[in-house]
Amino acid sequence: MKPRIQPILVLRALAVLAGGASVVGCFSNRQNEGAKLYASHCSNCHGAAGEGLQRLIPPLAGADYLVKNRSGLACLVRKGMQGPLIVNGVDYNQVMPAADTHLTDSQITNILNFVQTSWGNKGEIFTIREVSEQLRGCGASDGQ
Repeated sequence: MKPRIQPILVLRALAVLAGGASVVGCFSNRQNEGAKLYASHCSNCHGAAGEGLQRLIPPLAGADYLVKNRSGLACLVRKGMQGPLIVNGVDYNQVMPAADTHLTDSQITNILNFVQTSWGNKGEIFTIREVSEQLRGCGASDGQ
């Protein structure tokens, strides 16, 4: 007697595989969003490789500031910054303009994660929840 494959098992397997493919497709389509957003909103000042601009604009590549000030990075992106800061032992005192107000919490999360994992940075990944909480703390969350 030949073993019979239950049609319901075949259908379930196909559904799982199809669902998995769509989930993978979803993530791979958005995987470079942080890089694209960084290129269009941040690289003009901080450089394509996060190198900054001499003593005018701080680098993001290898920046100790990212680790030391993690809890305020989302607000810094959304609201900008004015006043002195020290990055890798170098003093900076230029205005960082606020990000475009149309950037969502999700987009800010993607930018931060791109910066955290690029140019040799080995920062901890942000979740959208963490970014939204930071932004609520400074009155800047859009809930998206």
